[in-house]
Amino acid sequence: MEEKSRKLTESIFSALSAWQISQLSRHPRRPYTLDYIELLFTDFNQLHGDRSFRDDPAIVGGLARLDDRPVVVIGHQKGRGTKEKLYRNFGMPKPEGYRKALRVARLAEKFRLPLLFLVDTPGAYPGIGAEERGQSEAIAKNLYELSDLNTIIISVVIGEGGSGGALAIGVADKFAMMRYSVFSVISPEGCAAILWNDPKKQEQATKAMKITAEDLKELGLIDDVIDEPLIGAHRQKKDAIEALKCYFIDSVHELEKLSDDERLEKRYQKLISAGAFASANEEESKEEKEGSSTFSSLMDMITPSSSDKNSENEKKDEDS
Repeated sequence: MEEKSRKLTESIFSALSAWQISQLSRHPRRPYTLDYIELLFTDFNQLHGDRSFRDDPAIVGGLARLDDRPVVVIGHQKGRGTKEKLYRNFGMPKPEGYRKALRVARLAEKFRLPLLFLVDTPGAYPGIGAEERGQSEAIAKNLYELSDLNTIIISVVIGEGGSGGALAIGVADKFAMMRYSVFSVISPEGCAAILWNDPKKQEQATKAMKITAEDLKELGLIDDVIDEPLIGAHRQKKDAIEALKCYFIDSVHELEKLSDDERLEKRYQKLISAGAFASANEEESKEEKEGSSTFSSLMDMITPSSSDKNSENEKKDEDS
């Protein structure tokens, strides 16, 4: 019976739809940032506050040791239970959260420590107070500063990667997603409500947006898919965390082989290549450009240049 149950479970999980993966990414028993920190790191020293307004519990970060190596880790924290969810604002950071993340990230640069981002948020908090304190500015500044931060950066989506709230700690040398995570500009429910005025069409929206790890890997928007257990991180937490640990260590070793200039240039090229596409009429356009160039060359050969015309006019003046 146990063997039959195992095979049935594997057959179900190996054929999940995009919407089912989206639901798994929100599973309340999936490991959150503090779960990863507890099982991965030792000597974790959490840092608080943005040195401007106050602390934001929706983002946690600090210095820690991974196998006796000092590192910096920063991530969203959703919280479990009603009280903690309210305290963590359901993992939706405010501007002070992103400013705190940038402050801690700068420490990683200062001490040349590898930096690990753990992304898991429905999105940045859209409240009035957050907007008044510069939510969009805080996110934009993180994107700008992290793009040129001179230390090794690894970012991993461990659950939900919602819009700018995820991007603000998603700029990295290596960007990966757990198998059952999602990364999108808007939630499937929000997309369905806007496009069809019907939140119940979330399954259709999820499929159309291509927000799963496999889809985004195929589109070239992420670097890797971390192979969490087939039955999900919520069922095999330790195995999932071990998979992320191996990925982080291997990625750091790989990036250490590059010089600072090479690493920063690769990061920059990855950022500017996001969203690039090839036109169906690309070859036709190329031929048109070549034809236009040839035509221009011929015209240059048979049409006197302005300097030639000036010379002719000067000669006429002298003759007269």
